[in-house]
Amino acid sequence: MRTHWVMDYETMVNLFVAVFQDYVSKETHIFKIHSSLNNDIKPLIKFLKRNKSLKEKHISFNGLSFDSQITEFILKESDNLIKMDQEDIVAEIYAVAQKTIELSNSGEFSKYPEWKLSIDQIDVFKINHWDNRAKRTSLKWAQFSIDWPNLQDMPIHHTTKVTTKVEIDMITKYCINDVESTKKILHLSKPLVNVRRNIKEKYGLDCMNYSNTRLGSQLLLGLYCQATERDKNEVKELRTYRSGIHIKDILFDYISFQTAPFQSFLEKLKDKTIYNTKSDFKFNLKFKGYDFHYGAGGIHQCITPGKYYADDNLIIKDLDVASLYPSIACVNNMSPAHLGDEFFQVYKHDIVDIRLAEKQKPKDQRDMAIIEGFKEAANASYGNSNSEYSWLYDSQYTMQTTINGQLLLSMLVEDLLINIPESVLLQTNTDGATLQFDKKYIDVYNQICKAWEEKTKLVLEFADYSAMYIWDVNNYISVYTNGATKCKGRFEWEDLENHKYTHLHKNKSHLIVAKTIYNYFVNGIDPEKYLKEHKNIYDFCAGVKIKGEWTFYKSAIEAGKHVYEPLQKTLRYYISNKGCKILKTHNHDKREIQVEAGRWEQTIFNNYIEKPFEDYNINYDYYLGNIKKEIETLEPNVQQLSLF
Repeated sequence: MRTHWVMDYETMVNLFVAVFQDYVSKETHIFKIHSSLNNDIKPLIKFLKRNKSLKEKHISFNGLSFDSQITEFILKESDNLIKMDQEDIVAEIYAVAQKTIELSNSGEFSKYPEWKLSIDQIDVFKINHWDNRAKRTSLKWAQFSIDWPNLQDMPIHHTTKVTTKVEIDMITKYCINDVESTKKILHLSKPLVNVRRNIKEKYGLDCMNYSNTRLGSQLLLGLYCQATERDKNEVKELRTYRSGIHIKDILFDYISFQTAPFQSFLEKLKDKTIYNTKSDFKFNLKFKGYDFHYGAGGIHQCITPGKYYADDNLIIKDLDVASLYPSIACVNNMSPAHLGDEFFQVYKHDIVDIRLAEKQKPKDQRDMAIIEGFKEAANASYGNSNSEYSWLYDSQYTMQTTINGQLLLSMLVEDLLINIPESVLLQTNTDGATLQFDKKYIDVYNQICKAWEEKTKLVLEFADYSAMYIWDVNNYISVYTNGATKCKGRFEWEDLENHKYTHLHKNKSHLIVAKTIYNYFVNGIDPEKYLKEHKNIYDFCAGVKIKGEWTFYKSAIEAGKHVYEPLQKTLRYYISNKGCKILKTHNHDKREIQVEAGRWEQTIFNNYIEKPFEDYNINYDYYLGNIKKEIETLEPNVQQLSLF
């Protein structure tokens, strides 16, 4: 029976270790080649050739850029490698590994592109788009995110010669740990894998290792070329370059305002020309005491920090524009200039409309390849239209979408604030707004929203909140009237706790703080009680990573002596009553920065140790202090809490 293998290689100056584990079972194959102690080259080649002939896949973390390159070299040079002694074999593999790393570090393409590889790859690093600068994630950081028990860097530097069986076993154990954690990440990323498999079956797009962005762009390209009978390679070279974008030329003619502040703002925009799409559109506007901030990424506004409730008279109504950016393009017949009106026809009728129809089917009849794949295709037109590397590039399309979107939302907000007396605008954020007002005005609210939908041809979606706990526009907790909650920013704990694949690149440090604050406001649980009863040590942990010309050091007094020793590049720790100080030290000028400033000591917890919870010796004062700061932001005049 065909299987697939989660795998990893360790390439050292005189040692090569390969570990393969079945992606379903625990079946594991280990191959070692050492300059004098091991030579598994023949069974390794036999195993790889079997993978190739049976069309078994290799599953890895960043394997496209590294491990697959080693595999391809071994397969292509198998006849020569078998004739060599083990010292020469490992030297050859090491040289290829270093050259591969050199190419990657310099931003050059790998020697063997994916389409030339003998064994198909599933690269969880690529699928999750962790090679993107904003989401850059190493395997060690992903291990921290999933609460992996063993968070370990390579125990021996690759340039150090391995001389003993104990050292070989240590490196093998390390490699197995990486394989098993990659396997866990694969299972968490299964929704991404399934969508890509379904799209390949339905549309013939070999997209397994595409990021969502690339997936959407390539699917859109295929559908566009199919509908227009244009050549893909020709279309991929097209771009529209502009020396400047005059805002007056891209505004929708039905945009208008009722009050002087907004009218003046609109006239000011009409005189503006954009040369840099990332920085030239930045404005502030004050209306009825609210500060609106406009920028390339969207509109933002937020009420002062506080607790806001619905009651017998007041309601909190949240609205969002459904699929704002794709919808704006559809209802306004927008296309990148070089793609013509045909693009709009394909975009609306072959993607957006079909996806919407699919979503309206019963859940058990929905085609997820269409729903998820077409979602990315719909988003691709806006996201890629501002990238010179994309066939969709036309920055005017980008700015027409985002500027009009912000103004359309401003029209709605202005209308609501004018016509609903004593209403309170809690937030405005990119594609929606949240308003607190007297329920007797609900008909007025609905009429205004309906009129706006008719004018703009956009669709609004609504939610009702019983409470909002707001720190700022990016950090808040909302409670729906049905009891469900929505947490954002530093209070977004649930997806982090459940290791959702969309959140593995984020920082879940000291998750206990967010969980305690959530339970205090939402469930009325005393913070000290919640902390003392919580028994998940991982929630008390923080993660830190280092790069560049810096090194982590441990500074501690042990057995009466001062210990100062280097640590690995990714650390997990918690705040304890007794422990060490973790220092970040510059390699050249020897500047030192405490990872946790002040008197707080840390216990390094890279390796999980199970013991009675009180023996972890957690310093609860540290966590309670951080919780206090967050609570006092919303309750500055509250009576002293028992825990404080």
